[in-house]
Amino acid sequence: MKQQVLIAGRYRLNTTIGRGAMGEVWQAYDEMNGRPVAVKLLHSQNSEPTATARFRLEAQTAGRLSHPHVVGVLDFGEQEGRLYLVMELVEGDSLSHVLAQAGSLPAEHVAHIAAQSAAGLSAAHDQGIVHRDIKPGNLLLGSDGSVKIADFGIAHFMNDPNGALTATGQIVGTSLYIAPERALGQPAGPPSDVYSLGCVLYQLLTGQPPFRAGSAIAVLHHHLDTPPVPPRELGVGLPPAFENYLLGLLAKRPEDRPTARQVAEWFASGAWRGRPEPLPAAAPRPEATPPPTPQVTSWDAPVKPRTNAAPGSGAGPGSGSVTTYAFPTAATGSTAPAHRTRRRQRTGGRGVAVRRSKTLGTVAAVLIFLGALLIGLTWFSPDHSSADTTPTDPPSSTSPATATP
Repeated sequence: MKQQVLIAGRYRLNTTIGRGAMGEVWQAYDEMNGRPVAVKLLHSQNSEPTATARFRLEAQTAGRLSHPHVVGVLDFGEQEGRLYLVMELVEGDSLSHVLAQAGSLPAEHVAHIAAQSAAGLSAAHDQGIVHRDIKPGNLLLGSDGSVKIADFGIAHFMNDPNGALTATGQIVGTSLYIAPERALGQPAGPPSDVYSLGCVLYQLLTGQPPFRAGSAIAVLHHHLDTPPVPPRELGVGLPPAFENYLLGLLAKRPEDRPTARQVAEWFASGAWRGRPEPLPAAAPRPEATPPPTPQVTSWDAPVKPRTNAAPGSGAGPGSGSVTTYAFPTAATGSTAPAHRTRRRQRTGGRGVAVRRSKTLGTVAAVLIFLGALLIGLTWFSPDHSSADTTPTDPPSSTSPATATP
C-alpha cells in the first residue's frame, strides 16, 4: 500500500510503525480534524479464522473505554474489504522495545509504570472488560512518560462463558505472562490481568520474566506450580515492600491477588518505598505555672489531691500519672504527739509501781532457780548415786567389776 492512500477519505497513511500476524499499524493524519492518528489495518488475506471477530472485538471493547491510560479508539470501518481501526497516536515506544534497549528499569520507573497500567486496567474492569493479553508489547510508554494499554484484540466481557478459549480450543494469550487459572483453561477474570501485569513488572525489574522454559507447555506448568524467585536473589536492589507486593501480584490463587484499583492506589501513594507512617504531632507542653498558695482547710472539708510534684518525678498537671499522697511517718523523740505525753504524765506513779513489782518478781525467780540447781547437784552427785542404785547395764569391757566383801 502506498503512503498517500486515504482511508475513509480522511485518514492519510504515512509510515508503518508496527506489523503483526493480524495486520499492520500506520502512522497517519486525520485531515478532517487536523491531528495525527494511528490506523490499524487487518490483512486482506488473513488466514486466522477468528481474526475478523477479534478485530471487531477490539474496536467494540476499546471504544467503550475513555481513560488517560488506555489507547482510545476513534473510528472503525471497512474499506475495499479491509477492516481498519483508527486510534490515538502515542508518541513513544512499547515496553518491549524499552526492555530490548535498557535490559531493566529502576524501581522508581517501574513503580510509575505499575500505577498507571493498573489504573488503565481498573477502568477496563469497571466496564466489565478483561484484556487477557497484558505484556510489554501492549503497554505503550509515551514521550511524556505516561503509560497506555493497547491491543484489546483478545479481550472479552466478563459475562462471556466461552471467553477463555478460541474456536479451536486453544488458550488465548502469551504463555510468559498468562495467569495460572488460565493455564488450566478457566475463564479469565480481572485477577488474571493483575497476574499478567505482575509478570511484566517482574521483567522490567529483573530483565527476565518470572518463568522461562524450552516450551510453552513447560512455562504453563511453572505458572501453576513454581514460586517465582524473589528479585533480590537475582541481585536486584528493591525495597522490601515493593518486592513483597510484587510477589503478591504473582499469587497462584486469584483470590489472593489485589485488585487493579488497589494496585494503582498502592503504587501511586508511594507505599512501595516502605517508608514508615509519620508519627502524630506531639501535643503542646503546658506552660509552667507557679506553685499554688498554701491554704488552711478544716478537717471536715474535702482534701484536694496534690498537683505539684518534684522535678523529674513525672507527676503534675496533664502528665497522665497517677496522683500520690504522702502518709504520716512514725513519731520519734520530742515530736511524739501531745496526747501520748499527757497520758504518761497522768499515769506516772502507777507506772513506777508496776516497774518495781516486775523487778522483785525477776529476783525471786532467779533465787528459786539457783536453789533447785543446788538440790539437783547434791542428789545426783557420784557418791550418792553409787550407794543407792543398782547398775542395770552390763559391765564395761574396759573397766574391772567391783566386788563387795
